[in-house]
Amino acid sequence: MTTIGLPVALGIIMLGLGLSLTLADFARVLKQPKAVIIALLCQLLLLPAICFGLVLAFQLPPILAVGMMMLAASPGGTTANLYSHLFRGDIALNISLTAVNSVIAVITLPLITNFAIAYFQPFDDRLGLQWSKALEVFAIVLLPVALGMLIRRFWPKFASGMDKPVRIASVIILIVVIVGAVVSNWALLISNFTQLALITVLFCVISLTIGFLVPRWLRVGRRQAIATSFEIGIHNATLAIVIAQSVLGSVELSLPAAVYGVLMFFIAFGFGFLIRDRTVAEEAAPASTTSQGS
Repeated sequence: MTTIGLPVALGIIMLGLGLSLTLADFARVLKQPKAVIIALLCQLLLLPAICFGLVLAFQLPPILAVGMMMLAASPGGTTANLYSHLFRGDIALNISLTAVNSVIAVITLPLITNFAIAYFQPFDDRLGLQWSKALEVFAIVLLPVALGMLIRRFWPKFASGMDKPVRIASVIILIVVIVGAVVSNWALLISNFTQLALITVLFCVISLTIGFLVPRWLRVGRRQAIATSFEIGIHNATLAIVIAQSVLGSVELSLPAAVYGVLMFFIAFGFGFLIRDRTVAEEAAPASTTSQGS
């Protein structure tokens, strides 16, 4: 499950992402620079800082503290696109942010993980993600995406035909991987669940809220704010689990991501209904005012 299943599962998920991407998705960033810059600053700077504060406040053991920081450093998950579609977000912005985030994460994830390992010192004999390990992160994250993009570029009909099946498979695989990680480490997870449930729920709610309110406060459109909310709030738990177990060889390190991965689906769903209801109400208000004025 750990040595083969997890990397293969993540590879299929990232391949599916690549099948949905073109170079135009990266270029589109230039058309919505404000929303993209705000989202990236929240993702790369604000959330790790908030997570660091939460970890200190909850006084987590060093190994779990590093696991939380790894989760905070993980880019948005591909599930964010699905949630954004369900709750009327800007899907194009989601796709662009996922593409850019996945590239940047190759650098920022090892940096933040190494900072956390140096600060909390969970290992006696390891210094963290060295260059060889960072190259593994690069291979895990970017190579399947690049392969998917090449398939779409040279075999567009095949890519279009495979896009939906791979998306469905990605969601199924994501659930299977998280359930598998939970079941295979059930005793370890149960013993740490109460310690991790509250902080992961709080971090997820804070991530979703910041992703929505900060762009709105800075006058970004509502559909774009919904997109950034899910992009920032739904972290790639599978990536954090793979790096923890396959690259760093620690099951305990993956526990925060495993707990988050289970609870996140329900929290994001509830949050989506909350902001959707507000969106409907705000859209109805101007229409009502206009009709009364006429």
